Formats: sequence, structure tokens, C-alpha cells
Amino acid sequence: MRKSTLLIFTIIFSYLNPAFGQLISRVDPPNWFSGMEQPEVELLVYSNHANLTFSLAKADKKYAQILQQEKSPLNNYYFVTLCIKKQPEDQQIELIITDGASQQRLSYSIIPKSFNPKGLQQSDAIYMVFPDRFANGDAANDQVDGYFQGSDRNELKGRRGGDISGINQHLDYIEQLGFTALWINPMVENNEKIDSYHGYATTDSYLIDPRIGKLSELQSLTQNMQSKGMKHVWDVVYNHWGDQHDLFQKMPDSTWFHWAPKFTRTSYRAETLMDPYASKADKKAMSDGWFDTHMPDLNQQNPHLATYLVQNSIWWVEMGRIDAFRVDTYSYPDQQFMSKLNKTLKAEYPNLFIFGETWVQGSPIQAWFTQGKYLHQTFNSHLDGTTDFQLYFALSKGLNEAFGWEEGFRRIELTLSNDFIYKNPTNLVTFLDNHDLARIYSVVNEDFDKWKIAQAMLLTLRGIPCEYYGSEILMTGFCDPDAHVREEFPGGWADHSTNLFESTNRTGKQAEAFQFLSTLLNYRKAHPSVFNGKLIQFVPENNTYVYFRKSADSNTLLCCIYSLNTEAVNLDLTRFRELLPEHAKATNILTAEKLVLDNNLTLPAKSVQILEISY
Repeated sequence: MRKSTLLIFTIIFSYLNPAFGQLISRVDPPNWFSGMEQPEVELLVYSNHANLTFSLAKADKKYAQILQQEKSPLNNYYFVTLCIKKQPEDQQIELIITDGASQQRLSYSIIPKSFNPKGLQQSDAIYMVFPDRFANGDAANDQVDGYFQGSDRNELKGRRGGDISGINQHLDYIEQLGFTALWINPMVENNEKIDSYHGYATTDSYLIDPRIGKLSELQSLTQNMQSKGMKHVWDVVYNHWGDQHDLFQKMPDSTWFHWAPKFTRTSYRAETLMDPYASKADKKAMSDGWFDTHMPDLNQQNPHLATYLVQNSIWWVEMGRIDAFRVDTYSYPDQQFMSKLNKTLKAEYPNLFIFGETWVQGSPIQAWFTQGKYLHQTFNSHLDGTTDFQLYFALSKGLNEAFGWEEGFRRIELTLSNDFIYKNPTNLVTFLDNHDLARIYSVVNEDFDKWKIAQAMLLTLRGIPCEYYGSEILMTGFCDPDAHVREEFPGGWADHSTNLFESTNRTGKQAEAFQFLSTLLNYRKAHPSVFNGKLIQFVPENNTYVYFRKSADSNTLLCCIYSLNTEAVNLDLTRFRELLPEHAKATNILTAEKLVLDNNLTLPAKSVQILEISY
């Protein structure tokens, strides 16, 4: 562990200690970095004193300079802007805080910027983990003094005790499946009185929730991920905080939040943001309404709050070694702020991949949030991609309806045909389910053949696929409420009767499902050029769907063939001659079967064939 990291732990601990000092109790960010593209950092200093002034020790002026200091309108916070000079080594600068005859000295750590994110690309595959429900690796943190909610496994929405340690202990399992990236739902402190298990109501922006673990454990997890070639996807929320956040309970400025004469929930109508006919009232209802009663809506137009959020993001990239951001509720914050945030992060970390959750209806609305080719006349979002709800809708509906002009496989093909409106549709993050949606095995009414078709399509179509934990063992559940799709992974707790992390305990369809996904995922990992290549699809006919993945830099061609017919059918292969040569030799990567593709191919009922074509 780096010496500077140990110093940071000491500083963070002291901020949480009431005996930190008589003039100030905390500073955000708790440390900063030299060598940044933007050398300035705005410290938020917590105090109960009304007349503080700030200066630097004389010896430290060669490392930093105070550019500005400003007192908040409420509650005696101070904004102190430092300019950090580039330096090759860790430094401790001394900030001198004065209130008349009283003086306090703070040692503040400056660390050289050192991390270069790897980002995401189309050949990656993400495993999504809900930390409180995945695995309990450290029972000692199930109950923590000073926190409203401890572990209560009898409550549907109670905390279960899953933590970072549990994820780390099962990282080999995730690697064995074939994933190249790990997305973990929010891990920062959520000391809320209700529903704190889900992590989406932040109460301390710079602290890992101690019921989930420590910063040192997060860093250990990230190091282990990197050693396995896996990337780290960080889940972040800019739209709202929890109402127990210190900066809401005792706010620096009331304009950090949106207010109304009475509680007003957001309308959830994202289309009002780009609708040329939308009323101002509807736009305001979308952007300024609160997401929930205990989730105050942040006003990112306040410059100090905007700076606080941007700096917090940079801090986590460096301290958590983050390769990508998944931005929760992306459509709800101020979009000009989001554009500036993304641009700033990209300036510091060009390879950082940022994708937003845009749970909207219609490809044009979804595309508006990305770097569209012509959809933005007023600003560039600088957003790499979004969660692809449009393909999710098409898959979940198309696999459960009769084949027709717009239905069934054609719903999927039509959705993909809209990709011309995106600058880069391959940056869309695709999925079949997640922590907010019914699990796919339940969606297809536990039809295992349909489940295999859905999974094969997810892992071979364009975009960056994301699998929700437990999909590989056919976990089920509907969102009534959503806690039903956030159940404990079997084997993640010591008292579970079955441990499905162990291969010997997976039998029947669970074993087959695990093997099916593992085969496809590991094939993806071994052939990145194929999945970074082109998608060529043919209009579905007779309840069958055929598309190809063609590598840009190798001779590998992948032919993906699906049938939803309830009996075997004959597929005429001559239709695909522009890509498929006569008498092509092929290997079914799901079964290892070798075959020669002549003019016809028999498709079993409700079947999938993924064929690697040899030249």
C-alpha cells in the first residue's frame, strides 16, 4: 500500500472524529491531486465559526496557492480555492485557519495524479452486483453503531449484510464466468432510516458505507480485479442525495436544492426535455421534482454544488481506480451541468467511459442524451452511451409475442434499424434485466429455450452487454416491489442450505444455464475483434432471425441463427450468400459440433445456433 494512502486514511478518520479541532471539523475533499488538467480545487470547510480566514504556511506556497475564500450564506461553511502546482511526489501542505486569537493548523495531503482508466468497449461484458444481496464476507460489519439500519434479513427491504469482502471472495467465480468488467451498485454511505440497502440515497459523498466495507477494502477489490484483467464500473448519483446527508441537514446554501410549496415528485417524463411543444411547467416538473420523499433534488445550477459534485467524481476515479461511470437517473439533473461534468471528466481522463441510465420510451429520446449526430443543436452531452432500454423493451416483448409485421423478432430488428440516430450505437449498454426490472427468466415464463435465445442475443448483438447477478443460475423474481429481484445469492451467506457458487451444487437447468453463459462469455473474451466488429442483420422471416458479426481485423465470421417456431423448420441459407460462402465449414460454439453449411439448415424448435465460420 502506498504511503500516501495511509496518510489519507488518517486524515479521513480525523474528519469523522469530533475532536478534530476547535475551529473546523472536516474538509471536503479529504485530499487532492497534483498534475491535474485543472489545477484548482475548491475545499468545502465545515465550521461553526463565523469569521475564519485561511492561509498557507510559508514553506508550502511553492506547492499551492490560495486563490479565493468565501463564506457560505448558511451555517458557516467556507469555500477555499487552492491552485495546486504540479509535483512528482506526495506532499503535505499546512493550511492555517485563524479566528481572532484562535488558530488551527491542518495538514492536507496532495498526491500526484496516477490513474489512467481503461474505459469500456464493445467486446467487454459487465457483471452487475447488488452488494447488500450478493455475499456477506464480513459479518462484523452487519451492525454498525450510529447507523439507523443494521442487518435484518426478515425484512424484504431490510439490509442483508452483503459487502465488499463478499464480492472479493467470489471474484474468481465472476472471472470464471468470463466477465471483463464489474458494476457494483452504490457503495457510498447511505445512513437513511428506510431502504438504506439499495445505496441510491447518499448521506456522505466521501465515505464507503461501513456496513459495506472500507476504502481499503474497495482498493483491495480493485487491485484484484485489475490483476484478473477486469474493469471497475462505479455507480454514481448526481440527481439527488438522501435527506440524512450532512449537507442537507445543515446546508451551506438553500439553493443547493430544489424546493416547492409542498412536496412535489418528479413527473418522470424525460421527453419534456427535448419536446419542441413542451410547456415550461412540464420541463420544471421533470427536472426539479424530487425522486422520492427522502431524496432531496439537487440544484446543479448552484456553482459551489456543481464544483462539489465534479470534484467528488474525480476523487473517486483516483482513489477507487474507476474505469467507467454508470450514472443513475441521468435524465433528471440539469443537462447543461451533466454536459460540463462529462467534458471535465473526459479532459482529466480521456479513456473514462461514462454511460447514463435513461429509462425512456423511444430511440430518439434515448439518443438525445448521447453524442447524437444531429439531435443536439444547443450542446454536446459528451456522454459515451446510455443504458439501452429500447433494446430491452424489444427483447422482452419480442420473445413473448406472436411473429408479425412489427412483432416478435421483427420488433428487435426494427429497434436496431434505428441505430442511425446515434453517433456510436456500439457504446450502448445492453441488458435483459437489472435491479429495477423483473428477472429475465421470469419474463419468459421460465421457458428455458427462450431464456437461452435471449441470453445469446444479448451476448452477440451490438453494444456492451450487462448481466445481472444470479442470471447465470436462473434466479427469478418480479418487481412487486423491486426488492423481490434483489434477493440473496444462494451461497452468499453461511446459513444458506445451498451454495451455487460451487459447481458441484449446480444441477439440471442451473448447471446448463451456467455453462451456456460461461461458454458464450469466454468466447467473447477470447475473440474481442469479433465483438468490436460489425453487425449485419437480415429481416426476420418465418419466425426466424439471422445476423452476423464480422471482425474488422481478422477472418472470423460469426453467424447467429434463432428460431421461435414450436417445431423444427428448414432455413434456406442461399439468402445469406453475401456473407456465407457455399459449403462453408462451421463450428457451433455452444456444442462444439462441426458442420458444413450447404443450401439448407434444419433448425430445431425454439433454438439458437452460434456458428463460427471458417474460410
